[in-house]
Amino acid sequence: MGVNSRHNTGMEKIAVKKMVRLAAVVLALALSIPAAGAYTTNREGEVMIRVGLASSDSHVPTGELESANLENNNSQGYGEGFRFGYYDSDLDFVELACTSRRTIAVSVLKTQNLYVDGNKYTSSGHGKMVGCYHLLMEDRIRDYDEAQEIADWYDDGFVAWIDGEYQVRAGSYATKEEAEDAQYQEEDAIDIVGTSSYGMSVVETGTNHILFQFDEGSSGKLAIQPDVTGAEETRTWFDGWKYRGGFQYHRRNGGNLTVVNVLPLEDYITGVNCYEMGREWPLEALKAQALCARTYALKGMGKHSGYGFDICNSASCQVYHGMGSNRSDIGPSDVSIQAVRETEGQVVLYNGKLAETLYSSSFGGASEDAANVWGTDTKTAHPYLRGVVDPYEADLDDRNSMSSWTVTWPAKELASRLQGYGYGVGASIDFLELKYSELGNVIQLVVHWNNGQSNSFSPSGSTRTSIRSVFDVKSIRFTVNNETVGRRESRARDDQEERLTVNGGQELDSLDGAYVISGGGSLSRLDEEAYGISGSGTVFEIGAGGGSGEKPVDPGANQGGGTVEVSASTYVFQGGGLGHQLGMSQYGANAMARRGFTGEEIVEFYFPGVRVGFHD
Repeated sequence: MGVNSRHNTGMEKIAVKKMVRLAAVVLALALSIPAAGAYTTNREGEVMIRVGLASSDSHVPTGELESANLENNNSQGYGEGFRFGYYDSDLDFVELACTSRRTIAVSVLKTQNLYVDGNKYTSSGHGKMVGCYHLLMEDRIRDYDEAQEIADWYDDGFVAWIDGEYQVRAGSYATKEEAEDAQYQEEDAIDIVGTSSYGMSVVETGTNHILFQFDEGSSGKLAIQPDVTGAEETRTWFDGWKYRGGFQYHRRNGGNLTVVNVLPLEDYITGVNCYEMGREWPLEALKAQALCARTYALKGMGKHSGYGFDICNSASCQVYHGMGSNRSDIGPSDVSIQAVRETEGQVVLYNGKLAETLYSSSFGGASEDAANVWGTDTKTAHPYLRGVVDPYEADLDDRNSMSSWTVTWPAKELASRLQGYGYGVGASIDFLELKYSELGNVIQLVVHWNNGQSNSFSPSGSTRTSIRSVFDVKSIRFTVNNETVGRRESRARDDQEERLTVNGGQELDSLDGAYVISGGGSLSRLDEEAYGISGSGTVFEIGAGGGSGEKPVDPGANQGGGTVEVSASTYVFQGGGLGHQLGMSQYGANAMARRGFTGEEIVEFYFPGVRVGFHD
């Protein structure tokens, strides 16, 4: 470790002590966590939101990290350099330190020994390392400028913010013994120091050069705000995506890093709209999506606060990838941004309160009442989450790959799958019992086993209790083996009338090997579609394999409710739609927009009784 010659003049070289910054007297502990449903407004009057990007929360795809990289997207004028600090209770950024504008990439590391591996940092490796022991050169320093001036005296000096005070530290060593050797050679070193298990270091990416260190204990959250130049908008790379706003880091329970994107709500909605709905879909459909996404975020604000953020970035909350990647066809488009801008601040309300604005891809013809999905009393809790018949969605069946689908389960294979969940062990399936709602959706599916036992599955629940997950179907709008309410009885009557009788009373079970003689005496084999006429004069279709030549039944045929029982060697689930069947159909919104409906009208159709407005 070298010493800058400027050190010879000592502290006397600093002629005038600067005023103490607000940051030096206000601890980072000031950050408060909003309760679910509450939200925070910054000094600019913007509603702020914290989005989990890396976390041990199972709803965030990226787990906690040993290190996390940030890089300016400065090639297009979106800022240079970085500022370090924390967010106060209003989520306003409080600056503690900064880099020069020449620093374009930094990495946040947990304060343990980490090896440099290209642009990554790992706890296993060899060679260059960022060690967790340092030399304390000066403490209780009044402000950042003074601390940075002292740090510049040393080749490997850096500024640290420890428990609300500035320090100057130098070097990074893997062991205390190495640090003691360095201390012996450095007469100015006061002590050997490290951090708590909640400490974090910021380094220049790809190096072991520490720029700043932060430790405020278990409640400490380091914040990084891109740009030191005053750029109006920043876009910063993290994990392959570009994000607006700033970033917050903490070590939950002293472990690896949780990474959070902190930004204004409207910027967040811009980063949701284009991923939850087609980025080039009609403007009014995207406006309906923006209204739902904004309301959903505000309604659920803080529900992940135990992990240090308000909302996750996956489909468990809302898919969020900021401003996109390096592909021009991914991320916000002109029309998706316009939809957010034209609905800015507007939400969906029921009796003046935020509605639960759920949405999914498509419903196959009708949404469902929350009472039949969640067991909710929709007369009091969610009166606007009542199922509606959707006459619009079918307009786009040719564009929607999930407008119809088929899932086939041989009975033995289905039994094996169910037994994997712990059901019906040692038994075989006797029959399936399906209960349909008035709108034609399956609201209960019971598996009856040949030993007399049964298991019931519902539209919602865990992966081992919900219909969609257990039976691997896309929605709850389906039939099994074309069976519909009342169909079995009517088919039995038809069978009595439409049985194929030949040769003076003989009944055929199959058309295999059957021939017909025309009036002219020519003989032809019945290997094509054929039709018969019953005694009552009904024309019916008969297939070359015998039977009634059934065609797939629209799942909506069960509209009106009722129960169906199906027993077979193979169970064919035929349905339409993709999702949970509550709230707004996105394909339906697209179709309605194409027919001329506004975003507000679309929302009010799917959520009966709501209105669009501004929330106090």
